[in-house]
Amino acid sequence: MKRIFDKPFALADLRVLDLSRAIAGPFVGRLLADLGADVIKVEPPEGDIARQFGIEKNGVTGLFLQQNAGKRNVCIDLKDVRGAALASALAARADVLIENYRPGVLDRLGLGWGKLSALNARLVMLSITGFGSEGSAAKRPAYAPVIHAESGWVARRAALLGGALEDSAMSFADSITSLHGMVAVLAALRLRDQTGIGQHVDVSMLDSWLVTDDYVHWALDGAESPGPQGGEIWEAPGGPLMVNMQLPVLWRAIAAAHGLRSDEPANADVAAKGVHRRASIARWIAGFHSRAELIAALEKAGVAWGDVRAGAEVLEAPAVVEREVITEVDDGAGGRRRVIDSPYRFSAASAGIRRGASRAGAHNRDALAEWLALGDAALDELERSGVLRA
Repeated sequence: MKRIFDKPFALADLRVLDLSRAIAGPFVGRLLADLGADVIKVEPPEGDIARQFGIEKNGVTGLFLQQNAGKRNVCIDLKDVRGAALASALAARADVLIENYRPGVLDRLGLGWGKLSALNARLVMLSITGFGSEGSAAKRPAYAPVIHAESGWVARRAALLGGALEDSAMSFADSITSLHGMVAVLAALRLRDQTGIGQHVDVSMLDSWLVTDDYVHWALDGAESPGPQGGEIWEAPGGPLMVNMQLPVLWRAIAAAHGLRSDEPANADVAAKGVHRRASIARWIAGFHSRAELIAALEKAGVAWGDVRAGAEVLEAPAVVEREVITEVDDGAGGRRRVIDSPYRFSAASAGIRRGASRAGAHNRDALAEWLALGDAALDELERSGVLRA
């Protein structure tokens, strides 16, 4: 399934100005680039915080690559009034602008929605914040761990696992918000196609988490959430196995397909039956001589299962290898570097990463010449004055 870009890109006519940092904003720009948009990332002279995380190769870290592949990079000092004016000129020619500064910061720089929408009535501006653009918490800084705590996830995770209060090893809140932001941008563009007018889109990380949380309905109904309702790990030949069925359903499926019986007493209550049936399933699983035989038996019973993978094993899974989920991009120094490709597969459109993530300011001259028609003399002066950095 090698990506061959022989079909049109769905968003090839879009220009996107990405002023965001870290994950929640940049991931939206990355996804839009995967779909064909021309995305210019404006990076501050001090660099995106994402450049601090992951393995660094030729000036680009793993996290920065993952979130910014496919974009062109322009390094502008927005604190300089000339830099802010340059960004404003780019916004005047953009279809979409992405930012995740705290509320009020862009207004102070002269790049707020009121000013930019007056310059470009068709602009769709996505603002991602921790707690929304208004209210008592609006100006609080918020990274994913803060939202994990505020949303109830940290406490619930500890209660379900019986462990200490601690954060997750993934920035769930960032990625969830990115996906909701992406949907909102596409909806705003759809409406703009009908009205000719863009709009400001306010997406909160906390809002995005709560609407995605499939346990929050317990709290909405005034109840404590029950124990884990997802998959369960069983010891099996060849290593641990995830089975995604609750015990009563799993028991019925295996009993019906393989005639499994329990030694529970006739008068056992529900709890006692559960203990006996769990023990029977565990013995049944342990009785297989190979993992392949066990998997065949589970599939005969219609049981959903998964290998418990870690590290490099994940990238070697047949589903990952066969679908070519991993692609390689230019590392900026004549070599190649691996990155996860776009998940979108269309029957009549192309999608996917077309370039790696660049060093800061790598496209200062070509991007500004193309979008703003700036000549060499003007670009030279912007570089000499420090407005443009590289």
